[in-house]
Amino acid sequence: MASNFLLKLRMSLKSSQPLFQRPLEPPSARFLEPRTQNQSLGLRRSPGRSRGMSGGGGWGENSSSRWRKEGPRGGEEDGRVRRVSFPGPVFAAGTAKRTAELRRRKSSAGFRDEEQLEEEVAERRANRDAGRLQPPDRPLPPAEWRTLRESLGNPPHFDIRMMIAALVAGAELAVAKSLLTFVAVETGTLSYQLLLRYLVLCVSGGHDAEVLDVYDIMRESFPSLDTGASSLFIKSFSRTARWKEAVSVLQEVKKASKPTPRNYGDIISAAVLNGDTDAAWTLYDELMESGQSPHQETWEVLFQGGVGKQQEGGEGSEVISQTSQQEKLLEILLHMRNEQIYPNRRLAAAIKTWFESLADQKWTGGWTTVTPQGVCRCCGSELESIQLTADEYQRLRDGVMADVIQGNDVFKKTTPQELERFRAFVMRKPVFDVVVDGLNVANTNKDRSKQSEMLLAVVLELERQGLSILVLGRKHMLRPSKSWNRHNMNLIQQKAHCFFTDNISEDDPFLLYATLHSGNHCRFVSRDLMRDHKACLSDRVTRQLFFKWQRGHQLVVEGSIAAGWRVRFQSVPSYDTIVQMCGDSWHIPYDDTEDRSTYEVPQRWLCLTKKA
Repeated sequence: MASNFLLKLRMSLKSSQPLFQRPLEPPSARFLEPRTQNQSLGLRRSPGRSRGMSGGGGWGENSSSRWRKEGPRGGEEDGRVRRVSFPGPVFAAGTAKRTAELRRRKSSAGFRDEEQLEEEVAERRANRDAGRLQPPDRPLPPAEWRTLRESLGNPPHFDIRMMIAALVAGAELAVAKSLLTFVAVETGTLSYQLLLRYLVLCVSGGHDAEVLDVYDIMRESFPSLDTGASSLFIKSFSRTARWKEAVSVLQEVKKASKPTPRNYGDIISAAVLNGDTDAAWTLYDELMESGQSPHQETWEVLFQGGVGKQQEGGEGSEVISQTSQQEKLLEILLHMRNEQIYPNRRLAAAIKTWFESLADQKWTGGWTTVTPQGVCRCCGSELESIQLTADEYQRLRDGVMADVIQGNDVFKKTTPQELERFRAFVMRKPVFDVVVDGLNVANTNKDRSKQSEMLLAVVLELERQGLSILVLGRKHMLRPSKSWNRHNMNLIQQKAHCFFTDNISEDDPFLLYATLHSGNHCRFVSRDLMRDHKACLSDRVTRQLFFKWQRGHQLVVEGSIAAGWRVRFQSVPSYDTIVQMCGDSWHIPYDDTEDRSTYEVPQRWLCLTKKA
């Protein structure tokens, strides 16, 4: 495959001698020639409910309906509700991004219009680009490259910086190759770093035939390749008829480090596309055994490879049975369930197509949503409850107590004496139905003069439901001020149990302790997403249980409350958003937006049912 130029270059790199002993015309080797590319809460407790109930009782079943009878839509004279414009439920996909965008717009309103912002961005970009090397718009002979370098003041690392500029600008391959020719003429060799940048340009541009040449040079010229170069070769080889050579590169990577899910995914895709499903699943099993999670594109190609009839193996490969392949694909869905992974729309579509291709099983799929009561609008099935089982709740409670309440981190936010005082306080009181993060709720109203009024409104709404309330606050809230009206704070202490921590303390650990101590029926009111405390939990299963418990127990005040208006809470789901199977149906929540944050859950579902 090598041309005369390549042979000379390899010999020069091996012997460390100059490639050219006298001035030569730019080489016309194939490697350096252009190549044609082929390629609401108004919660009311139900009569007779026991406060000590754990499991699914109390607010577990369709809690929103239990809290709706005398809720915001009630017919009382003062039961007016002002609907506040708000991005959406705190755990709904896309809410965080919409909230950030809303805040950005508010912060810029009044002093900058959109056109002015765009002009400033364009000006900054122009100033930045002015100091960056710009590649030529055509291939240059060595003499012109030399002139260009001199005109720029002979900057250091000119060749590497120019190659990077060519990559960023999306320059033609011929321009980059003429730069290599110039460097070879000037120095008699090509450095590893320069070839690496050229390799990036080739791979990103889809110039896979050029990559094969670069691979031959780098393998013969350098004792080893770094993981970055190896990953690029794996990616490019996997797109060609020489895809099996990517497996050899993968084995080399294993000697120095752990291959990435992307490395495996590239070769798995190549194996499936070339009909070697046995090799694909062998690599997939190896990836899973490494403890890493595959990319969704890898799952997508595996489901696509399982569509229709049994796949035929490539040359020299074994053929995996249709039954075995079905089992492995179903294991992927179980993995998504266990890891709380949500497929994107493309993967969900591939899953739907695969199920419907199983002609002997007569599956049918549909895109749908779920009612607030947890019923699929497509097939009418009831989804799994958001409530934890008794065993799950005990595991979560033990984990939070050990890692968050008793862990070393908690004493950076409070003192052992204060925590013990709070424990004694909780033990003296009856179990609570709801725990309120007082400062967090008060800060929902941005008008600082209305903070105590905001907190009082929430307490009155919960007290109207006949609930046992604990309000957690800080001692400074008891000092009369513009924010903390004495009359309002006295009323709050009459209507609810109250505990005020030191001003330097963080009240989240106290909130979690009181809520979990009171039982599985107890909820808490806060906008805090508790991500730091979730991260403190020592194992994956407990973190997942925490997130599930949080979504089923956290009440969020919706918007600010004006005088005379009733408090409204965001609805709490009665169902779990997780891949689930029941009888002859699968329900798979999927991402229909790229705006979902990690603590949010999708709102769209794929419903799969088997016809009788």
